[in-house]
Amino acid sequence: MTYEEHLDEVATLLTELFDLEDQAAIAMVMRAQAEDFFSGHDDDPAICSVKRAQRDARTVFQKYR
Repeated sequence: MTYEEHLDEVATLLTELFDLEDQAAIAMVMRAQAEDFFSGHDDDPAICSVKRAQRDARTVFQKYR
């Protein structure tokens, strides 16, 4: 999956796992991205996987809610 697809997957998982509205999930992902949470993902596309997106969604929720 591409970096952008990974970010989309994290946002989708935030809505599914934590019952967030789309806008709230997107805002969390954007904030995490602005604070370089995903910087390693952009450097190494192998990191962008469904399994990693699930882990990232939980971490983003805990850190940015």
